[in-house]
Amino acid sequence: MPVYLFWGDDEFRLQKAVKTLEDRVLDSTWKSFNYDKVESGSSASGTDALIQGLNLAMTLPFGQGDRLVWLVNPPLTGQDSSAFLAELERSLSVLPASSHLLFTYDGKPDGRSKITKSLQQIGTVEEFTLPPPWKTDIILKTVQQTAKQLNVPMTDAAVELLADAVGNDTRLLYSELEKLKLYVTQPDGSVRTVDPTVVTALVHTTQQSSLELANWVRQGSADKALGVLDDLLRHNEPPLRISATLIKQFRTWLWVKLMQASGERDERVIAKAADIANPKRIYFLSQDVKALAPKQLQQTLAILLALEAALKQGQEAKGTLQTKVIELCQACQKS
Repeated sequence: MPVYLFWGDDEFRLQKAVKTLEDRVLDSTWKSFNYDKVESGSSASGTDALIQGLNLAMTLPFGQGDRLVWLVNPPLTGQDSSAFLAELERSLSVLPASSHLLFTYDGKPDGRSKITKSLQQIGTVEEFTLPPPWKTDIILKTVQQTAKQLNVPMTDAAVELLADAVGNDTRLLYSELEKLKLYVTQPDGSVRTVDPTVVTALVHTTQQSSLELANWVRQGSADKALGVLDDLLRHNEPPLRISATLIKQFRTWLWVKLMQASGERDERVIAKAADIANPKRIYFLSQDVKALAPKQLQQTLAILLALEAALKQGQEAKGTLQTKVIELCQACQKS
């Protein structure tokens, strides 16, 4: 009774896991006969389609390979979920070993739902969630694991540089690692280690420009900051990604400043509190915020959170970003 529950907002990794499952259980020649994907819907017809999907899962595969039925976002609460749960329980008791039933949710499924509890008890559960942009330790770990998975040997410095460049964008991470692997693979098939110079030469991303924007803001230079912002927008950098980078950087600066203001001098303790993987960065971050008071950095975070809220509410991106960048520069200027 192979049952799977995949969930999370990292659509790219979730889709890769689905594709891996497809390749493992389906025979490519007979795939069109043995593979069904059923989308959920808010109407009764959507629930009927899902129930029909369960019926298909109880059908033995045709030809070679196994059968795979993929149900997307089945209802977990409400009247529709009751009908679906009853059919699910009936189906699971007679599901052939050669039929694979996959459930996916684009968010975290409600743990109180009977359907969720049932799937967690009998199925293989995998989580695919994007780490917050400021969780650099998790992002570093993801880069290291993915590089190992794709057989791309990297130095620690190269891993950190790539993590800064791609952030929590896993699609971009896979794309850049595949490009790096192609570059460092030798004619004899061996793969040389990727160092920071290779990453700098090959990885094209505006993340560094967003960090440059943060640095000009920190210095209170509105004209330079607005110039970098205009360049980012002309290169189609998503406004929310710009906002996320600024929030991450200013939150890091604030933690470093607050820890030092409290009398803490151990770089490892400060790094742990600020979610910084490499304690050696603390010295440089300390120099960045030497001229700023904790109150100024706290004010910048309030401005940045207001910026993020405005962007998510659909306000015009360019004008909103320009206004908030000016406010940030004013907050960082010496009193």
